[in-house]
Amino acid sequence: MRILAYLFIALLSGITTSRAQYITLDADKEVVWDSKAQKMSAVGNAVATKGDMTVKAAKMEAYYAKNNTTGKNTITEVHAYNNVIMTSPKANAYGDTLDYDVVKDELVLKGQPAKLKTEKEEITAKENITYYPSVQKAVALGDVEATDKDNNKIFSQKMIAFFKKDEKGETVMDKVEIYDNVKIVTKDATVTADKGLYLPKIAVIKLFDNVLIDQQGNKLKGDFAETNLNTGKSRIIAGQTSKGRVSGIFKEKKKD
Repeated sequence: MRILAYLFIALLSGITTSRAQYITLDADKEVVWDSKAQKMSAVGNAVATKGDMTVKAAKMEAYYAKNNTTGKNTITEVHAYNNVIMTSPKANAYGDTLDYDVVKDELVLKGQPAKLKTEKEEITAKENITYYPSVQKAVALGDVEATDKDNNKIFSQKMIAFFKKDEKGETVMDKVEIYDNVKIVTKDATVTADKGLYLPKIAVIKLFDNVLIDQQGNKLKGDFAETNLNTGKSRIIAGQTSKGRVSGIFKEKKKD
């Protein structure tokens, strides 16, 4: 159940690679350059390409300003509207709008829902998916649902993914924080909790506060649970909320 481990990395790779390359912009209807407003716009199946990343939308706008240090024009904002599709070698992103504010250091994808998809994973969020390039962080908000190739699912209202460089200099996911109405559904069990933490490197999910594991009618309650995705083993621990005890309800099998 390695949910999320590649989705945000794929989005991250598409944004941060090929920095030194030019951006090409074309459209079916028109491409307009307004030097006074320092704005470029493309209407009608607009396509923006930079290296191996492509963004398609019905309409796109880009604003630029002169960099006081280099004296060259630099992009400050990019907006894409209607049927937005962002493709890169590792993933595709879909939404109704995409807004990238370079000054604020945030890229916001909105849709009904916003979606990121690879060959193995998919994540959707009804509110938005926001990426912060300089701090290598991504946030998904609003009825977030993550699904892996085995149809294991994580549900919550908020997921925050953090990235870092590994020994080879490649960007990898460090951890994912999961908040509000957390639910994990696999073919064997359903687990709910107040919050969770996913550690991709060791393939472990930790769940905190009001934890309930329901496995085919057998139920365990506690304050902390840990699941190793490699071994499939789970453990549940009591805490202050459960008054130092783990409680369980076990279904008795009926005899023929």
